[in-house]
Amino acid sequence: MPFVCPDKNCSLCPRLLAFRALNMAQFPTYYNGPVEPFGGIDAEILIVGLAPGLNGANQTNRPFTNDYAGDVLYPTLKKFGLADGEYLKRKDDGFRLINTRVTNSVRCVPPQNKVTGEEVRNCGKYLIEEINAMPRLKLILTLGSVAHSAVLSILGYRKSAYKFAHGAVHRLDKHGLLMVDSYHTSRYNINTGVLTREMFEKIIAEVLKLLTNRM
Repeated sequence: MPFVCPDKNCSLCPRLLAFRALNMAQFPTYYNGPVEPFGGIDAEILIVGLAPGLNGANQTNRPFTNDYAGDVLYPTLKKFGLADGEYLKRKDDGFRLINTRVTNSVRCVPPQNKVTGEEVRNCGKYLIEEINAMPRLKLILTLGSVAHSAVLSILGYRKSAYKFAHGAVHRLDKHGLLMVDSYHTSRYNINTGVLTREMFEKIIAEVLKLLTNRM
């Protein structure tokens, strides 16, 4: 099945649609639409985040770009050989992912960075299409409990059997996939010490170890 991005004027979620209209008036130079994934469809690793940031991906139309969370994510990926180029916080900066794709559970920016269950379910149709369109996918890294739950829901797994925990590794045997959990690389998590850069580097190192062992 070919992967289809949400339409720029997607209206599945009334609350997000209304927020988009406000943002278009306040920030007319921003992208202000469902944000496209970043990275090749042939990647073996899919990183799933929460949703675009107002002045980050909602502005640049690239996940985690011009957002504090991307300041943690992208340099770490480069450090471990999963990206190259210079991350300059722009979609046209030439920064490139290697064997990795980055996407979000919800493709439109939500008010106060909070999504509803209905919005996650509505956007689930795009996430499952994306996963199904990745022929070489072996591992999904979920950043935060919302992404963790979203992946389990669209793939048909009981959430009670796969508890979110930082560093947890789950076998999604029906799909031949591994899922690794990490706290989100948000400014809040970093500033409060819930997640450190060193902790996140250990997660990426574990992802590469797991991927190597599956080859």
